[in-house]
Amino acid sequence: MAGGCGGRANGAPGRQLLHRHGLIVGKFAPLHAGHELLINVALAQCEQLSVWCYARPDFPDMPSPLRRGWLRQVFPAHLFPSLTLLPDAPNPPPDSSTSEVHNAYCRGVLADWSVHPDAVFSSEAYGKGFAAALGAVHVAVDPERAQVPVSGTQLRRDVHGLRRFLNPLVYAHFVRRVAVLGAESTGKSTLVRALAGHFGTVGVREYGRDVYERENGALAPQHFLEIAHGQRSLEHEAATSGQADRFLFCDTDAATTLMWSYLLTGTALPELHALADACAARYAHTFVCGTGVPFEQDGWRSNKAVRGVQQAYVLQDLHTRRRAYTVLTGSVQERAAQVGAALGRDAGA
Repeated sequence: MAGGCGGRANGAPGRQLLHRHGLIVGKFAPLHAGHELLINVALAQCEQLSVWCYARPDFPDMPSPLRRGWLRQVFPAHLFPSLTLLPDAPNPPPDSSTSEVHNAYCRGVLADWSVHPDAVFSSEAYGKGFAAALGAVHVAVDPERAQVPVSGTQLRRDVHGLRRFLNPLVYAHFVRRVAVLGAESTGKSTLVRALAGHFGTVGVREYGRDVYERENGALAPQHFLEIAHGQRSLEHEAATSGQADRFLFCDTDAATTLMWSYLLTGTALPELHALADACAARYAHTFVCGTGVPFEQDGWRSNKAVRGVQQAYVLQDLHTRRRAYTVLTGSVQERAAQVGAALGRDAGA
């Protein structure tokens, strides 16, 4: 038994372990089912496991802190106490450097960190030589990709088509949020449901309606902050549900909630302003439902004249924030077609 270790796996009593300290080094760009298999095999064999997220150049759309965050989400510390995520190391060599350069660099950094693995786990051809350079044994896990037939390179080329290999917590990063805005009774909710069905994904309903009805219309500024946070939580829930595909269609956003806070209370909390400011980066596309549909009174809405004022506020806010948007007109089917045209290649058309 390597290292003379007879420890326990993640606290399981009486279980004999093969290795004292395992090491996995990878890009995890993105973290996929093959990586999860690799880590689970190592956890089952090691008293301790260190995982090092390592790449240069880094990936601008998924930098190392994000990739470590995926690892923390999929392998939370309270469930996997034997797993340690190593930090970024200073000035790593480029990925194109020779094996000798990488091996020497890793050997020095690991020594500085007092990380002394006796086993290296990998699915890559370089794993055996890398393990030898560290004085460790190499454990190959699914090197032929028979159990998980995918690679990070393939996923980066077609992340949506191969999303079945991604944990929903990871795939959520690649789901693009689409804001559907407009005054009341402009068909937002109907359109969001239609778009979700048309694109085979999920829609996010308007959380503000829940709070408005719960409070019987008597809202204070803190209620609007609650609405904005609730809306974001619904979006997160939908994005990580495993049902999202490419896009997430969202009925309203925090900027619209800010407008309602001023319209109904005359003020808004600073945190709500911050959430409204974040909308420009949060949503990949913004669509505004036009007012050319019949006004429907459901017992909670104002009237058609007020609808026009609300719509003006929505458009003015988008202009002020320099958010690009598309106004939708016509029937639900026509509006859905306009969305598809605007999304273009993102929609897989």
